[in-house]
Amino acid sequence: MSDPFVGEIRLFGGNYAPAGWALCNGSLLAISDFETLYTLIGTTYGGDGVNTFGLPSLAGRVPLGQGTGPGLTARSMGEMGGEEQHSLNSAELASHTHGVVAATVAGSLTGPTSDAITATPTGGTAKTSMYVTQGTSAMVPAAMSTGAVRPFGGSQPHENMMPTLCVNYIISLYGIYPTQN
Repeated sequence: MSDPFVGEIRLFGGNYAPAGWALCNGSLLAISDFETLYTLIGTTYGGDGVNTFGLPSLAGRVPLGQGTGPGLTARSMGEMGGEEQHSLNSAELASHTHGVVAATVAGSLTGPTSDAITATPTGGTAKTSMYVTQGTSAMVPAAMSTGAVRPFGGSQPHENMMPTLCVNYIISLYGIYPTQN
């Protein structure tokens, strides 16, 4: 490996950090033991800034460049965001409507007493079916009972992760001090 910059972060396929490196797991380090690294990252990733400072915590996270891009919001060093699971709410669904297909056919059935339309009515006479094939009748504008079309779904969160492969991120504790341009 070439000599790293102090604070350089690399991917590493091992299950430990090599000598001179530390896992990017949010550990707190003593400022007095790693003053050079502290001068670069400060308390961006945690610590009290008096005795300790934190390493980046990349366990279960994807790194994201700081700054802004076209149509994107600003991101700052050390800012964390995102979620593994997400529950949609009605504002996040595509705008849509639910139509009701109906036909005018004389009958003598009494309506349902619950907030549902029964598929097999009883208690009177009716045509073969109280429903018609979609496309064979016109949409009828009507005010429906608030219980006639009920919400559907379990309101359960769904996984919100891209395909991943877990490897370790490591940060250099020593090395070349990066000078600014």
